[in-house]
Amino acid sequence: MEELGEPRYRAEQMMRWIYQQDAASIDEVTNLSKALRQRLSRLVEIERLQVETCEQSVDGTRKFLFRLRDGATIEAVLIPDGPRRTACISSQAGCGIGCPFCATGLGGLVRNLRAGEIVDQILAIQRLTGERVSHVVFMGMGEPFANYAQVIKAARLLSDRCGVGLGARRLTISTSGVVPAIRRFSEERVQFGLAISLHAATDEVRNILVPLNRKYPIAELMDACREYVARTNRRVTFEYVMIRDLNDGPDQAERLAELLSGMLCHVNLIPLNPVPETGLERSTPEAIRRFAAIVKGAGIEVTTRRERGTDIQAACGQLRRSRGR
Repeated sequence: MEELGEPRYRAEQMMRWIYQQDAASIDEVTNLSKALRQRLSRLVEIERLQVETCEQSVDGTRKFLFRLRDGATIEAVLIPDGPRRTACISSQAGCGIGCPFCATGLGGLVRNLRAGEIVDQILAIQRLTGERVSHVVFMGMGEPFANYAQVIKAARLLSDRCGVGLGARRLTISTSGVVPAIRRFSEERVQFGLAISLHAATDEVRNILVPLNRKYPIAELMDACREYVARTNRRVTFEYVMIRDLNDGPDQAERLAELLSGMLCHVNLIPLNPVPETGLERSTPEAIRRFAAIVKGAGIEVTTRRERGTDIQAACGQLRRSRGR
């Protein structure tokens, strides 16, 4: 707006129309003069994701497949829990990490998303459902910290008072363990949450489940997490997908308890949402309860995620893969 010779407050007006009133075009921004709207229309456009499909689970979970302008597709999920509405959104089309239990990783990385494409997943969900998103987790397709600048920009737009207006503490960014980015995130002076897709407590097992571990092994990852806690005084959430006979034994639980001893953290156990091509199976309820009891017995906060959206292929990448995209 300054480059156009307009006062700075015009930028805030524009942001509110886009992110809060969901304007579909410059012409809808009626508190700008017609002449200014015409100038803006020649320079910029408001781009929207194309909705390919929306499926709803018996438990109320809704999954969306969006098509980008270049034809690539991404997924997002809306999870209801009482008055809470959590959106799980993508940061990349595809993913290059290659975790063998994840449908997204089977297809590889297509490209990074722009900040606008990330934010528009929230706007599109609200537009399609008529419901206000209350929490956002960057746990959909892609490795958020492999697209660091655009993810942080998107998170700032989501939390900006002139943007979507979500509280910063209601946003959580997940990473499979990009250590330099975790350290960089520690210095951002933001209130966004941090989650680590850990999934194993030893390098031997994690090298299989999270190939990035070969570059940033567990010891380095734990050092970065402890540095994050020390700098921010915020807890880290460790995501742990429970896979039968691979990472769910008492030995892994005991090792996990040792790794996290004394750290301000929370462990979220996630029963595997099976992907047929992988041949992996979810842990039994008994194995999950035993694992949780060992970790909790060591004084570490642990919860088991309630299974959601299995009937609509709500696990990351499943819907996209089933549609051949």
